[in-house]
Amino acid sequence: MKSLIVLSLAAAAFAVAGCADREQTASGIKADTSPFSGTSKQPPYMAAGWKQGDRAAWEQQLKVRTVQGQNDYAKVP
Repeated sequence: MKSLIVLSLAAAAFAVAGCADREQTASGIKADTSPFSGTSKQPPYMAAGWKQGDRAAWEQQLKVRTVQGQNDYAKVP
């Protein structure tokens, strides 16, 4: 009887310990290159008319993409 109580207390302790939340720390995104430096992949991953390493063209592409496809307010009639 005593071992049953000890076993049930141990099981309860393991169950409660499994629900504990681990500490989460944000370390940020670490990139080796700037985002506008691009990739070596061809058109399915690159917008047409964009040149690799051109920051102004990259910012313009982001603005166009935001207005045309990702702005939910522009889609509402």
